[in-house]
Amino acid sequence: MLPQKLQAKLDKRTESNSLRALTHQSKLIDFSSNDYLGFAKSESIFREASAILESSGLKTNGATGSRLLSGNHKLYDEAENLLCGFHKTEAALIFNSGYDANVGFFGSVPQRGDVILYDEFIHASIRDGMRQSLAKSYKCKHNDLADFERLCQVERSRNQLNTEMYIVTESVFSMDGDSPDLEQLVFLCEKYKAPLIVDEAHAVGVFGKNGEGLIQQLGLENKVFARLVTFGKALGCHGAAILGSEQLKKYLVNFARSLIYTTALAPHAVATIISSYNQLYRPDNEIIALKKLPENIQFFIKKTDFLGLKSRFIAGKSAIQSAVIPGNSNVKMLSRKLNEAGFDVKPILSPTVPAGQERLRFCLHSYNTEQEISTVLKLLAELVNNFPA
Repeated sequence: MLPQKLQAKLDKRTESNSLRALTHQSKLIDFSSNDYLGFAKSESIFREASAILESSGLKTNGATGSRLLSGNHKLYDEAENLLCGFHKTEAALIFNSGYDANVGFFGSVPQRGDVILYDEFIHASIRDGMRQSLAKSYKCKHNDLADFERLCQVERSRNQLNTEMYIVTESVFSMDGDSPDLEQLVFLCEKYKAPLIVDEAHAVGVFGKNGEGLIQQLGLENKVFARLVTFGKALGCHGAAILGSEQLKKYLVNFARSLIYTTALAPHAVATIISSYNQLYRPDNEIIALKKLPENIQFFIKKTDFLGLKSRFIAGKSAIQSAVIPGNSNVKMLSRKLNEAGFDVKPILSPTVPAGQERLRFCLHSYNTEQEISTVLKLLAELVNNFPA
């Protein structure tokens, strides 16, 4: 029997129509996955990763241990050097996932007496990392520079010695698909001498000439203390990396528990990271994907305006476009209707987002056609006529 307190929590989820369950991948038209460039299905990436393993002589199924024991195989050096060149950073440290990277970073870098100022819509993995930290953390209003500055002034007025104040945001937010004013945020960080940390999980592969991310598109890579890049979204594979200085990398190798106390990625996983980045380095192989994705994003945005849906959608220029439909039951019903019509569009329920901010989250891809985008939005427009805005 499940303990009573745990059963009560499950019952509460059932009552609020927010109980989660595992499902298999569907064969519907994809408007839900993070595979923005189609790299997860790329046979050329798969074949090149296999060739990398063959040429390196690493014909093993697993890493055999943590990176600090037996798991730091030579492909890690190749991959991290590749990341440094591509992302214009001094050092890169690969973790098993974006979750591991954020938990490891925020659980070890901010110290007792330090302060973290973070956007209220920051990813759950960052929140979990901050819970492991001994630093104090304070929430700022979403993408509100004035609120960030207000809290900066409060913290700096305390005049505490040896206090580091970190500012944390995402370049593209995972549920809203919008972005902060990163240039002004960098200016704010310089003004208050606050190291800036930016999660670029949903920007890599989407922004920048070759998919370098929003920070590099804006030329801010030397203004950021640490960047997180993940490989499980536009790169179509698995893992993540923290980008920063050599000293930061050395620190994380010594103190990031999610790196130290877990088995490393298998050679095949790291070979796939190398292969995926090679596609971005030589875009002649995937240039259609790199060009088609922003075209699809612009087409989607224009179509929402044409169909009178613009007020429903959160403003953003990323591959994530979210239509707010309040109420778990309402958004689940709309998702089911779109599924029945052949489109895989997922509902995002509270408590993942605040109550009243439930939404349909459309993830756009290079391989979606204009016909698919037009059809799914026309159907959505028909379905939401009877719903309050």
